[in-house]
Amino acid sequence: MTDFLKIERDGHVVTLTLNRPEKRNAISTPEECAEVAEACRALNKDGSVRVVIVTGAGTAFCAGGDLKGMRDRTGITRGETGAEMRDSYRFGIQMIPLALYEMDIPTIAAINGPAIGAGLDLACMCDIRIASETARFAESFVKVGIVPGDGGAYLLPKVVGMSKALEMSLTGDVINPAEALACGLVSKVVAPGDLLAAARDMANRIAVNPPQAVRMTKRLLRESQHMRLSTLLEMSAAYQALAHGTRDHREAVDSMLEKRAPNFEGR
Repeated sequence: MTDFLKIERDGHVVTLTLNRPEKRNAISTPEECAEVAEACRALNKDGSVRVVIVTGAGTAFCAGGDLKGMRDRTGITRGETGAEMRDSYRFGIQMIPLALYEMDIPTIAAINGPAIGAGLDLACMCDIRIASETARFAESFVKVGIVPGDGGAYLLPKVVGMSKALEMSLTGDVINPAEALACGLVSKVVAPGDLLAAARDMANRIAVNPPQAVRMTKRLLRESQHMRLSTLLEMSAAYQALAHGTRDHREAVDSMLEKRAPNFEGR
């Protein structure tokens, strides 16, 4: 493991901070990719974790990949042949969307500065995005003559729609927080000093709910994006049967009837 990722826990909320401010939190090595992916997999197995916040140290959220490494064919873009380069992606940066996007735990991106290329895609892997007024966004792979290699072609259209995703991907243009808010890339824009407080407030509003119901609700919404209605209804019925059988469901109903605060245990 490297020290690329700082992990902090406050109750049921975990904050993951990309911690290379001197490199604007660019993702540079396979080891950094593995660290992020392994942290996500470990947290997903921890039933006591109810929300994960992802942010960056310093003035950037994530500046994407390492341009010097790209030039020198090192780091996450190492490989002399096409086959070697393919494996660099498959067993490097592509591990992150497979771990982060597939988490059952709700995730919030607190975008404190530029989210460029792979950094924008990292934000799109999260369920909810809150931006600082200092944030900037670009799906900029075309500017360096490559394609989105870490899932952006799948993720960005689901967030902003196909027309806006094509505009951003084919121009590589940088957009500001106001435009990001207008196109649905982010759900809220706040002052820089308020960003983490806003993310934690939202995380806490999620974390007070029954965690099993929250995780299943997230999974249903994710699966609904590529399922027929009839198939989703079958999955919803199965999940609903599971939810009705939890202690937290009974506690939720009882607390409402008794007009008291609930105590959810994740069971």
